[in-house]
Amino acid sequence: MVDTLPDSSNCTVELPKAQLKTMIKLVNALYTLHKIPAYADNIAAEIPKTALFDPGHDGVMMGYDFHLTPDGPRLIEVNTNAGGMMLAWQSDVNPRALNTLLNTFYKEMKLFSNNKTTQPKRLVIIDKEPQKQYLYPEMQQFAALFRSRGIITDVVDPDQLQADGNGVFYNGERVDFIYNRVCDFYLEEEYMAGIKAAYLNRAVCLSPNPRAYGLLADKRRLLLFNDKSRLNTIGLEPKLQKILTEVTPECCLLEDFEPEIFWQQRRKWVVKPVAAFGSRGVIVGKGISRARFATLDPKTTLVQQLIPPSTTICPWSEKPMKTDLRLFVYQKKILGVTARIYRGQVTSFKEPGSGYAPIKLI
Repeated sequence: MVDTLPDSSNCTVELPKAQLKTMIKLVNALYTLHKIPAYADNIAAEIPKTALFDPGHDGVMMGYDFHLTPDGPRLIEVNTNAGGMMLAWQSDVNPRALNTLLNTFYKEMKLFSNNKTTQPKRLVIIDKEPQKQYLYPEMQQFAALFRSRGIITDVVDPDQLQADGNGVFYNGERVDFIYNRVCDFYLEEEYMAGIKAAYLNRAVCLSPNPRAYGLLADKRRLLLFNDKSRLNTIGLEPKLQKILTEVTPECCLLEDFEPEIFWQQRRKWVVKPVAAFGSRGVIVGKGISRARFATLDPKTTLVQQLIPPSTTICPWSEKPMKTDLRLFVYQKKILGVTARIYRGQVTSFKEPGSGYAPIKLI
């Protein structure tokens, strides 16, 4: 019996500089796109009103996930509460990188307060039952970082907060910043109702927030990122359209297929519930059964072109490990890049040796 799992950090993933450059161009193009007023108008019917509300700031810790191919990187999805950067850094992080990370939270606070406040006084990191989350150690690392700069910080379940349109409080003290790790992206669950009221009343800085998710990370946006006619209607400049349509794989909703045609072509596709997160419900087409296929809702199931992940040879594994790349981003600024190595159909850290691995640019 193996007492310890192999450390994924002992395996280095090579990333060609040219592919990284393309990934950064894609990030810049998406940030530019989501700031165009016509873009929000174009998707207004597809997202809840909570996501149309503009709080005046952006979203910390955005994540952009890619698979590498011989023809360049391909965008797999965008995340608004991307985790893993602190764990990926491990002990190698330098003070300058930490300051850059902190400054993204400070900038959110300044934008929220119209430059009246330079940093939060009291911050909470929220997730549902945070102690049970895989990335709870990272939340603790963030909390320690904030505390080291004089910010009163706690990691809590939303149920521990007192919140309404007047503000958010923890143990009777006002909270001015919520670092949101909850996966109720549109604040639709009852336990988020008070936070939602405070957010819509501009009584707390919530980052990331429903607008960031609705405009960039809702899986249905992948349909638009690859749609030249809609991008042209919105007014995105041609060179940015080119980046988006080249790097975003072909996507559609399952309802756009005749069921039997999809079944015959299923090996070419991956299906994803549009409201899922963390690979939940994601099925590679070749692995789907007739019975499972029959349960899929055609209107809420995204069909994405299968882009197989690249692989990495690790010294402790007989078989190469599947690999994807994640860019951590604030606005257009790249905070870090890490590789995730894993086995199985989708990204998962359940198998021995799976986890975050360092990058070597080549």
